[in-house]
Amino acid sequence: MAKILGVDFVPIRIPLERRLQTFMVVFYSTLFFAPLWMSLLFLFFIFTPLFWVTIGYTAWILYDINILRTSSRGGRRWEWLRHHSVWHYLIDYFPAKLIKTVDLDPKKNYLFGSHPHGILGCGSFGNFAPEASGFGKLFPGLRPHLLTLRANFSWPLLRGILLWMGVCDVSKESIEWILTKQGTGNAAIIVVGGAEESLMASPGNYTLKLKGRKGFVKMAIKTGADLVPVYTFGENDLFAQVDNPEGSVIRTFQENFKKLFGFAPPFYHGRGIFNYNFGLLPHRKPIYTVVGRPIHVDKNPNPTQEMIEDIHQKYTEELKHLFDENKTKFGVDKDITLQFI
Repeated sequence: MAKILGVDFVPIRIPLERRLQTFMVVFYSTLFFAPLWMSLLFLFFIFTPLFWVTIGYTAWILYDINILRTSSRGGRRWEWLRHHSVWHYLIDYFPAKLIKTVDLDPKKNYLFGSHPHGILGCGSFGNFAPEASGFGKLFPGLRPHLLTLRANFSWPLLRGILLWMGVCDVSKESIEWILTKQGTGNAAIIVVGGAEESLMASPGNYTLKLKGRKGFVKMAIKTGADLVPVYTFGENDLFAQVDNPEGSVIRTFQENFKKLFGFAPPFYHGRGIFNYNFGLLPHRKPIYTVVGRPIHVDKNPNPTQEMIEDIHQKYTEELKHLFDENKTKFGVDKDITLQFI
């Protein structure tokens, strides 16, 4: 490792496998900037002889979103891509590992609550979208559907990859479709903390946005899907984030941005492609996604607030139990506890 002016540079001689791992993480990270660079690309092509391709593809996207509603109706799974070996380079970069605590009955449907969100959701995507972590072997008969913002399906390339990976939008229609229209053996996976929780993602932070998040519990009751808590140890250690306390200029900007666009941009840094000190790539740190025990939920199309509160409390307790039971195995001090806001 060469160090120049305090910067640790990547060695010139490095195994090809590690370079491929870095490439896949660059590819994954770039997808999250799709709205920016696809907008620039659209503006470029609209003034070229290929403008008709841009207009035609935009029309197809609008048709697919608003008429076919593919992202709300199970996606467009392409198992060949989900099982492709290229995804192993993505999860081996950290490495990421999926851990089962109990068997899940494929004759039922489940709603997974995944925590924490982190900056890029590396654990949730890496362990639930492709088959590289062996979800199908750990939970035979279950089809995972990671859920994300509907706005992510508005962008070329990003939308295609998400749909092919079985990722769907996180709307009520989408959740109901997955858990009631596709038979049994389905797992809808919601990253409960969302964009707001990403603003708290930093090493050593164990605070989750959960107290006011009860919509997923209501959907579980309405569909009769058992709730399964999931916690990814190490997710918040992948990046450092600029300090942005409540009331700060940065936090105010992020909150206003979220009101306009539906998500908040975190100001973070990790490592670079050719150095280990700064950049927008996650650090090479292990992440462990632990799938907890299911909480049985009786189906009720019209749940009362009391029912929702009761199941939400059970879910919170089970999530805390999952964290406490596994924390020392994955480098968390025994005195650390989960905090909920």
